[in-house]
Parts: sequence; C-alpha cells; structure tokens
Amino acid sequence: MRLDSFLHHLHGNIDRLEPPDWEVDWSDAPLGYKLYRGLTVVPLSAEVPLTLIGREVTGTPALSDIGHFLWYVYGLTKVSQWDYPGDGMGCEGGVMHAFRRFVPSGGALYPNELYLYLRIMELPTGVYHYDAAHHRLVLLREGNFDSYVARALGNRCDVSACFGTVFVSTVFWKNFFKYHNFSYRLQGLDAGVLIGQMLEVAKRFGFSAGVYFQFLDRAINHLLGLSEQDESVYAVIPLSVEPGMTWFSDRGSDEVITASELCRELMPVAHEHYVRSQRVRPYPMLVRMNEASLLESTRAFVQIEGERQESVKGRAVFLPEAERLVYDLAAACRGRHSPGIDFVLGRVSQEQLAAMLREAIASFAYRNDLDGSSANPHPRISLYLCLHRVEGIPDGAYSYDSGAHALQLERPGDHRLSLQQAMTLDNVNLLQTPLCLHLAGERDHLKTALGYRGYRIQQMEAGMLVQHVLLAATALGMAGHPLLGYDADVCDGIYGIASRGQTCLIQLPVGPCRPAARLEGSLHG
Repeated sequence: MRLDSFLHHLHGNIDRLEPPDWEVDWSDAPLGYKLYRGLTVVPLSAEVPLTLIGREVTGTPALSDIGHFLWYVYGLTKVSQWDYPGDGMGCEGGVMHAFRRFVPSGGALYPNELYLYLRIMELPTGVYHYDAAHHRLVLLREGNFDSYVARALGNRCDVSACFGTVFVSTVFWKNFFKYHNFSYRLQGLDAGVLIGQMLEVAKRFGFSAGVYFQFLDRAINHLLGLSEQDESVYAVIPLSVEPGMTWFSDRGSDEVITASELCRELMPVAHEHYVRSQRVRPYPMLVRMNEASLLESTRAFVQIEGERQESVKGRAVFLPEAERLVYDLAAACRGRHSPGIDFVLGRVSQEQLAAMLREAIASFAYRNDLDGSSANPHPRISLYLCLHRVEGIPDGAYSYDSGAHALQLERPGDHRLSLQQAMTLDNVNLLQTPLCLHLAGERDHLKTALGYRGYRIQQMEAGMLVQHVLLAATALGMAGHPLLGYDADVCDGIYGIASRGQTCLIQLPVGPCRPAARLEGSLHG
C-alpha cells in the first residue's frame, strides 16, 4: 500500500487497513508498560502531594520533585474493574480490569514510554527510563550528553541550561496488537495527550518547557538504546528552571549535523526488557511510516505557522468574557474520566462554555520548534462544536474564534442524530451530550510542509488540545470522552470545512455525567 493511501484510509476508510480475519489475541497481550531487566534502578517517593496548588519554585528540582512530576504526568494512578455483558451469540461476558493513568488512551493501552536525560545532584548524570509499574527510574546510559542532545536538536537549545530532557516514545506493538494499522493514528494522539498533560504539570512545578518535534531520530533512539523496528521517539522536551532560558535559537544554524555522525560517537547499547507477548506479529506499515518520517540531517528542520483565523462575520455569538480558570490540577486529574454511556443530558450555561473554551485555547499555547520564539501565534488545530441546550445560544454547528472569543454559526439546528448515525461504534450516546467538539486540521496533514512527519505532528497537536479541553471541562464539573469511531465525511459536511481544506481529526463529546458503574481504587502513597 502506498503511504499516501495509508494516511487517507486512517481517516476515510478504516476497513481497508485491517485484514478481514484479524482477531485480537488477548491471552498474548503486551503489558501496558515497559520493564527493563538487570539494570540499576532508583526508587522514587510514593508520597506524592495530593494538591498542586501553592507550590514554590526553589531552583533545581530534587529527586522527589522529579518523582512527583513523573507520577502526575504518566504514573499508574488507579486500578479499575468493571463488568462487560455477553453478546448473546456465544460470547460470554465477564470482568475486566485495567491500570489507569491521569491521561486518556485508546483502549487504555498507553503505547508511549518516557525517557529522561537528567542532571541533578542526587543522581548520576545520565539517561533513564521511567518505570511506571514500579514508580522508579532505570539507568540506561551514564554520562554527560549535553553536547550530543544539543546537536541532535540542531543546536537550537541550550541543553546545559536544562536540568532534564524528556523523550516521549511510541512502542508500536503495545496497541497494534488490538487496533492493527489504525494504531498509527492512535499513537500520535496518545503522544499528544501525554505531552499536553506534561506541559500542564510542568507549570505547577515551576518548570519551563519547549517541545521539539524535529530532531535527528536515529541519534536520539541510539542514545536511548531503542530499536526503530519496535519503538521510536516522537518528541523531545527539555525542562529548565532558568529564568533567562532561550528557546529555539539559531546558534550554529549554518552547521549541518547528521544522525549518522552522531551515532558514531556513542557505543550502541541494547538492554533486555520484558513485554509479556510470546508472539509479536509484524507491522510493516507502521515501520514504513516511521522510516519515512525520520530526519537524517538538521538541514531538514523548518519552521511553519498556522493560518491566521478569519475574523467573525455574519451570524456570530459573542461569548461572555471569561478569566483563566484557577483550579487544583491534582483534583482535576483525579476527577477526569471518559463517561462512555454515562453522559446525562443537562443544560450548560454560556459562562461554562465560555470558560471552558477560553481556558482550553489559552493553556494550549506552548513553545515549539515549528513556531520558533512565538507560542502558537496561529494554531494549526481549529475548534468546531455542535451545541444543544446551551443557555442563550441557538442549537447549531459553530466554529470558535479564540481571538474574538466568539462562535461563528456554520449550520443551524440540532445535529445530534446525524452525529450519532455517523458513529461506527455506539459506545457513547451523543443524544445525551449538550456539547460535541471536533478538532480539525489540514486535510493533507501538514505533509506539504513537513513530509510524512507532518501527520504524526498534527495528531500530537490535536491530542494536546484534547487534554486541555478535558482538564478545563473537568474543572467546571463536566466530563469529556475522546472518540475516533465516526464518519469524518459526515462531520466535515456538518461544518462545511472540506472546501477550506480541513477535516475533523477527533470527536469529543462533553457534558454532565453520572458516576461510572465500576469499582476503582486509587494507587498513591
């Protein structure tokens, strides 16, 4: 299959991506976390703070701060158990359980892993893996790699001014075993949700962060000891507490650095790890897409900007002024969940809608190497929403103009039935949700500007905005449930965005809900 056709089918024809005889072998499922064997480990404190309000920035973080930061970003936070019914056709029901984290993930499979290059007093300087299962760090490679990481980023970051650098990777098999080739779309979104959570938690710990989507992949994977047939880094995020930190500089921009020359500087490492699966099936399309997305030379690094949003015109609703929300992120993390069938139709006030949209877009502004020194001057992800029973606003499909803080009417009417009929899996009753958001982006998935790497970057940015919406909705007493099982053509048609060169990337119903019918227990010290 051609790569362009593969990307098209990810959004327009999912059935073409999976063989008709594909069956999920749950008895041979991989673990939801990576377990290294035979390496030096550093336990992290399990006595995590239960609030993230009023924290003071005290300079370079201690090891305990690193542990608390990682737990709120990607630690195992609770265990969940629920009943599932049989289908009446020979498939019996039963009980399922899963370990949950504060971020959502397709099928709760969590395909991403976190690695860190740390330079703090209490640890040997080096590269570590965050072992979420045991809440500890695993030393993969000891030494000072400031120059190596800086050059892998094209000398655009002063790594020596950072106490740490986080690498967000994707392990291909962790959700391919269930979703087959469709997992490629999920992996980018999951990575984005994780990055969005990381940036929010970093603010509470007083850390400054910058997101690098462009780096020398093979050099970074070589540093971590990753096999690119199994796993690859999707984003690099340096962390600093230096007030004068300069991000995305063009120091040494005339120097061309290649991944090959960097890899020759370090001896390869290959550490044993456990995945549980006895038979890992091949995933050639994921490997091909990853290989097509790799950057070999810093000459390939570029900057792009999103398009400036048109000012509102015609039938528009200007929302009430809304200040940034002040809320305890820890409480919002504990309260966030995906309701599924537990949405309950209720009215949403204009003030609630205005506060949620204002907070989500404001918190989505972040430093990244595509925009350079400006934080998303014109975001590449647009926000559309279908409203029902929002006080003072007629039912209809709208686009959100964040600059004017207004809704532009795209099509009047109640669109819930059309949205429900467009779903390919009836796991949410959209007739019970007053808000249904759609995050949209360019139909070519940034391929023109960034090649095949643009697709995964677009999915990551969509995932980041999803997490900001979910946190804002939770802080306002609502909940959201990210969905990919829908007919994109139907949703695009509701807003008429195909003519603008856009398509819906993810669907996100939001509203009040009842408590979930499941048994859950928290996992914290």
